[in-house]
Amino acid sequence: MAGTSTLLLDAVSWDWVVDAAGNIAVADPPYSQAQDAASAIRLRLGELYYDTTRGVPYARILAQPPNIPLLKSYMVAAAMTVPGVVAAVCFITSLSGRSISGQVQITNNNGQTAAAAF
Repeated sequence: MAGTSTLLLDAVSWDWVVDAAGNIAVADPPYSQAQDAASAIRLRLGELYYDTTRGVPYARILAQPPNIPLLKSYMVAAAMTVPGVVAAVCFITSLSGRSISGQVQITNNNGQTAAAAF
């Protein structure tokens, strides 16, 4: 299985998007997997109430001058938790104070690639 559909989120507001008919829009693989990987990267460690072991330990990493290779390794590990994702690469495009943005590029188990911003 290469992945499943997910609700399409606006890349800027990270909120639901509607389609031309006014229905909640859905994203299909491979983009759905890239978006899910971006969501996993945005998740702070301890924030997911039913599994507090998931997420990136941003508080620990950003409490001091950030170690970019370490940060990227945590982000890739988070992206790899998405079902069907077999490879991930993260690019940081902005790091200002405690705010990070970038892009994750994934490859799924069907060899398809996609990217999403985080």
